[in-house]
Amino acid sequence: MIIVTTNELPGYQIGHVFGEVFGLTVRSRHVGSNIGAGLKSLAGGELKGITQLLHECRQEALSRLSAEAQAKGANAVVAFRFETTEYASGGGVEVCAYGTAVGVHQLQRPGAPA
Repeated sequence: MIIVTTNELPGYQIGHVFGEVFGLTVRSRHVGSNIGAGLKSLAGGELKGITQLLHECRQEALSRLSAEAQAKGANAVVAFRFETTEYASGGGVEVCAYGTAVGVHQLQRPGAPA
């Protein structure tokens, strides 16, 4: 599955648009993470537990987006984006990956054998 943030894919032609696709995950932080983040925010610095949570959420959302696109028959997603929202007064995070599922085929390169 080719996934790009651009509206076009260099070297490929979009032959079919399958429509919008999403990958969504919602996770909460555990109590220890919330306490640690609160203490760390007083001293400053990276909140490593929250960074890891967001990384895992993005990977899961991206995987779900890819699966939805593939189920529609697409082999690529263009105009890909992430959106992240905090909920429950800082107790959790929602990550949504979205884009447009398309069918692409590679263009013949000049001078390449047919």
